[in-house]
Amino acid sequence: MEIKVLGAAGGEVTGSCYLVSTGQARVLIDVGMFQGSNTSESKNRLSPSAKPSSLDAVLLTHAHLDHVGRIPLLIKHGFRQPIFATDATIDLAEIILRDSARLQVQDLERQNRKRRERGQAPTDALYQPEHVEPFRGLARPVEFNQPITVAPGITARWREAGHMFGSASIELQVEEAGRRKVIVFSGDLGPTSMPILRPFEPFDKADVVFLESTYGDRDHRPYEDTVREFTRIVTEAVASQGKILVPTFAVGRSQQILYHLGIMFLQKQIQPFPVYLDSPMAIEATKVYVKHPDLFDDEMKSWQSRGLGRSSKGYFHPTATAAESMRLNDIPGPCLILAGAGMCNAGRILHHLRHNLSKPNTHVLIVGYQGTGTLGRRLVDGQKLVSIHQRRLSVKAKVHTLNGFSGHAGQSELAQWFEPLAASKPQVYLTHGEDGPRTALAQVLQKRFKIAARLPRHGEIVQV
Repeated sequence: MEIKVLGAAGGEVTGSCYLVSTGQARVLIDVGMFQGSNTSESKNRLSPSAKPSSLDAVLLTHAHLDHVGRIPLLIKHGFRQPIFATDATIDLAEIILRDSARLQVQDLERQNRKRRERGQAPTDALYQPEHVEPFRGLARPVEFNQPITVAPGITARWREAGHMFGSASIELQVEEAGRRKVIVFSGDLGPTSMPILRPFEPFDKADVVFLESTYGDRDHRPYEDTVREFTRIVTEAVASQGKILVPTFAVGRSQQILYHLGIMFLQKQIQPFPVYLDSPMAIEATKVYVKHPDLFDDEMKSWQSRGLGRSSKGYFHPTATAAESMRLNDIPGPCLILAGAGMCNAGRILHHLRHNLSKPNTHVLIVGYQGTGTLGRRLVDGQKLVSIHQRRLSVKAKVHTLNGFSGHAGQSELAQWFEPLAASKPQVYLTHGEDGPRTALAQVLQKRFKIAARLPRHGEIVQV
């Protein structure tokens, strides 16, 4: 048996994908899209040697684009085998993939218009909406903690990862030549303090572990401190009649921000003001939350019993259409606008930033990871001059980074998740992290557990 690391390796965070091959089966764990860099487009295209039709199955940890975004590409090239995931992941992945296909078409039209102006031949999109349509028919829902055979000789089990709605870590039990090996993929792990979601559940035995390391070099500030800072920023913006812009992924941070605002309004900490969810995808994703209340943690259920959500119609405004989004440019503050994309590399947030970055009473809240090369990373790094839609802008807005709202576990929590596995002395491979964070996490695992974690390169093959 061997495992080929096909993404989120060599210091990259996006593009998660692992190919597990035995003498009987070939299975992919995640098939994510590369994002954020100038080379992402070429990395996302399938190699001519790739044969999606030869796969037996795809297993998904969760629905973020950097874990599911190349599924339509597989379908485009002949894949018609089962895709195993939790129910909520299937619902959310379908929403995310449809939006991705729509953006692919939009980007293609823009790129080909420029190519024609330069006398160059047109190019094609990675995939079209038609390549998303078979996804639902291929999807096979799984239950948490219930083993299921996914391919000859391979049994899989999903456990709560606490990272996003429906997210999971995956354990494979692989039988080959009379031997059994246990392989664990952490997927992305969430912080134990995150509201709404249940905390992660570790596994307790493995021969090989692939562990994410996005924040392997640091812990997030205490969650309560982040909520207090969020409250302070909101209060300051309201006092200055400013707009609060939150570049956010449609699933996770959007609902988290709405949750905390709802509590602030319910407790009368601040007078309610308009809150705009300016993302068709986030609007649809929020409906998935309503569909799966069994995934809520106890705190969320408690707040619901006290009235959270029942009074939201007075201040909560979903803006589904482009026309509704454009009208937000003329709406005065105070208000809060949640819009994608989360790394400010596309989507409606770019228009809001273009109209408001030069205003001193604008507040930009960065509440998630910002990939290298993205506009979000440039804002976090304090650049005072940025370009949006070929327009140079002076950044006078206040930019706040609230890593405490991150959906990723910090260093201590990554070690906490790994601790039950340490006794079995597995081979450990750190992926889904830049070189600094994963090197730091490797040092922690060496010091605490006497385990020498490895830092795989893209394309590296792990022999088991």
